[in-house]
Amino acid sequence: MILEVADIRIQPGRQAEFDAAIQHGLATVISHAQGFCGFKVHKGIESPERYLLTIWWATLEDHTVGFRESPAFAQWRAIVGPFFAQPPVVEHFDLLAKSAD
Repeated sequence: MILEVADIRIQPGRQAEFDAAIQHGLATVISHAQGFCGFKVHKGIESPERYLLTIWWATLEDHTVGFRESPAFAQWRAIVGPFFAQPPVVEHFDLLAKSAD
């Protein structure tokens, strides 16, 4: 499984709107993508305009090709993109170690 981490910075004062938009986009677009395995969204405390979106994908290609090169990506960006203060920084990670559940 691959972890996508998106560091998102939104325009000041739009947190409530973005909170609703990102949850809508995750529920209606991303959660239906091939290879989607789950997500978490964290809001910044010290930096209230900063969000960390983590999405688990079955394979790297499920995100980089299957989702990003599909019409669904444009739908996702239409929902969340208007709030961005700058383009998100996105990276992918493999699991090295974890605590016991």
